[in-house]
Amino acid sequence: MQSSPPGGPTAAQPSPPAGLAAAQPSPPAGRADARPPRTGPAAGQPPRTRLTAVLTPLGWGTLAGAVVLYAAGFALGYPEPVVLATGALLALAAALAWTAPRPRLEVRREVTPVKVPRGDAAVAVLSVTNLGRRGLSGLRAQDRIGSSEHTVDLPRLPKGAVRTVSYPLPTDTRGEIPVGPLVLVRADPFGLTRRLREYGRPVTLLVRPRTVALPVPPSGKAHHLEGPASDNAPAGTVTFHTLREYVLGDDLRHVHWRSSARTGTLMVRQFIDASLPTTTVLLDTRGLTEPAVDAAASAAVAAARAGFPVRVLTGDGPLPDTKTDPEAVLDRLALVRPGTAGVTEALRTARGGGSLVLVTGDPSEAGRIAGARRRFDRVICVYVGPGPAPAGPPGVTVVPIVSLEELPAAWRSR
Repeated sequence: MQSSPPGGPTAAQPSPPAGLAAAQPSPPAGRADARPPRTGPAAGQPPRTRLTAVLTPLGWGTLAGAVVLYAAGFALGYPEPVVLATGALLALAAALAWTAPRPRLEVRREVTPVKVPRGDAAVAVLSVTNLGRRGLSGLRAQDRIGSSEHTVDLPRLPKGAVRTVSYPLPTDTRGEIPVGPLVLVRADPFGLTRRLREYGRPVTLLVRPRTVALPVPPSGKAHHLEGPASDNAPAGTVTFHTLREYVLGDDLRHVHWRSSARTGTLMVRQFIDASLPTTTVLLDTRGLTEPAVDAAASAAVAAARAGFPVRVLTGDGPLPDTKTDPEAVLDRLALVRPGTAGVTEALRTARGGGSLVLVTGDPSEAGRIAGARRRFDRVICVYVGPGPAPAGPPGVTVVPIVSLEELPAAWRSR
C-alpha cells in the first residue's frame, strides 16, 4: 500500500475534472507585452521581439559622401577632402557605438477598451521600463493605427525608471481598426543610425454602432409580452441555444463538464423558450449610412436585452450568431458594409412571426413591405433620410428620423 504525499488531495477534497486545473488564464485582450512567457513559444503567446539596426537616410548619405571625398582627395592629391571624409566616418562610428548596445526594456501597450461604440473614447496606454544598468535617451515609439502611424517621443529613461504615455485612437469610423505592431526606435543624437525593436503582436480595436434605449415592440402571445426575467428563466421549456460562463445562481445540472475541462472555465448550457416572439431586423445596405446601422442596432439590442430571440438580416443574407446575445449583435453590425442587393429577396425568405423592423433610406421600401404584414404580428419601417416621411400602407408603422438622437421619441410616438 502506498501512502499519499504530505499536502496531497484527500477524500474530502475532490479533484477537479481532467484538464480544468491545468488550464492557464488567457492574457488580457488588447495588450502587447515585451516579455513573452517563459514556457516557450506556443499558440496564443506574443511573438518574440525582433531587433534591427540600420543606417538612416542621413547615415547612408554621410557614408556615400565620405567615399566620394576619399576618392577625390586621393585622386587630386588634396588632404582636405580626406580629412572631411575621416570626420564623417568617425561620426558614423560614434553613431553605431551609441545604438549598438541592446537596451533591456520592458514594454507594454494596452488598448482599452477593445470594443467601443462609434465616437466614444478609446486609448492606447504605453508603459516602458528601463531594466538596464544605464540610462537611455533618444527613444521613440511608433505604433501603427489602421493605415497611419502614431509617433511618441519618450523622455530620457534613467536606470529603473518607468515612463507611461497614452494617446487616443480613432473611433469615428465603424469597423475593425488594427493597432500595431509597436516598434521602439532608438536613434543617435546625429540621426545617422537607429535601432528598431518590435514588441508584441497587433491587436484589433472594434468600433461598433451606437445605440439608444428603445422599448420592444409588442407582438406574439399576451403571456410573453413582458419577456423572460433572466437568461435562465425559460430553461425548463427548452431549446438549447449556446454555452456561456457560469454565474452565481445557475443550476449546476446545466454545467457542461466537457467544455469546462477544455476551457478551464465553468461553462453552462443556456436555453431559450422557442415560443417567444422573434424580432426580425432587416437592414437595407444600399446607400448605407451610419444612422441606419445605429438604428438597426438599437432595435435588435433592445429585443435581445429583453430576452427575446433576434434575427438580423441584410440584402446579402442573415448575420450569424445574433439570436439572444446583444454583444454578438453589435459585433456583427460593426462589420456591415454597403451593398447593392435589395431587401426584397431577404424579406420574401424571412421566417414570419413576431415583429419586423425594416431600416432603410429608400422611401419606396415602406410600400413594398405591405405584403409582409400577413406574416408578422407587427411591421415597423424606420426611414432614415431627409425630407417628408413616406406614407406607409395599412398595418405598417413608419418611423422617420434623420439622426439617431431622434429615434427614441419617434419610436415611442408611433
